[in-house]
Amino acid sequence: MRRIGVLLVLFLCATPALAQQNVRVPVEQGGRTLQLAAQLFKPASTAGRVAAVAIFHGCGGPGQNTARMAGLLASWGYAALSVDSFSARGLKDVCGRNWPTQAQAEDRARDIDAALAWLGAQSFVDPNRLAVMGYSYGGGVALLRALSGKPDDTTPSPARAAVLVYPDCALADALGSKLTVREPTLFAMGALDDWTPPAQCRAVIDRVTKGRDLVETRVYEGAHHSFDALGLPVRYLDGVGNRSKPGGCCGAHYGAHEPAWKQFVVDVQAFLAKALAP
Repeated sequence: MRRIGVLLVLFLCATPALAQQNVRVPVEQGGRTLQLAAQLFKPASTAGRVAAVAIFHGCGGPGQNTARMAGLLASWGYAALSVDSFSARGLKDVCGRNWPTQAQAEDRARDIDAALAWLGAQSFVDPNRLAVMGYSYGGGVALLRALSGKPDDTTPSPARAAVLVYPDCALADALGSKLTVREPTLFAMGALDDWTPPAQCRAVIDRVTKGRDLVETRVYEGAHHSFDALGLPVRYLDGVGNRSKPGGCCGAHYGAHEPAWKQFVVDVQAFLAKALAP
């Protein structure tokens, strides 16, 4: 994995300095306003308004994978907002046996609404070219916004695209048996993922009755959960909650897979270029 690190350093050194700043995103919950910590990455040039992507982390909180992706997005000309849904709620890691409930996921879905509204209000962002990107638990939460349980739903979505990275598709079970896809949506999954298995996402896609043509799937052979965790060998975590197992417990593999990561970067760049074209 040392070669991956070298390549990443070379990439960062060859990329124009990215404007990065800490910001706060207000979100209403339970009659009070939470101030979500977030990192805003701006592209080297913001001549004219740019498209923007809000990024949502998995059960372990913000990490190197979300920061790395935000940097890549900025290098491609997008503004990227990496949102921390946990610190304002006093959370650090929810990967254990007390896996987030459906109600907690619904609460967190409001973070997506707030982040997109915040991005759309920035003077350098095109409010008509917004996307959301969610990882694992965050991907399942993003799925709650990318899909609707109303077969004839015509409510416009604030996002023009969604990228779901090894998403917790079991969260979509609460939406019902007939689903509508609200915007172009890319599912990016590892074929060997036993934490958020591709089969769960296929079952969700099979329930789509409207907008099926908006769905794209990429399943990377030989890859487990967190295939983008560069430098981390695949290992088994026996104490993590796992919604794909009976009773939601326990254990899963996770770790990096270099070929999957490389292809994933290519796939995301192509998907967003098409979905967020002016």
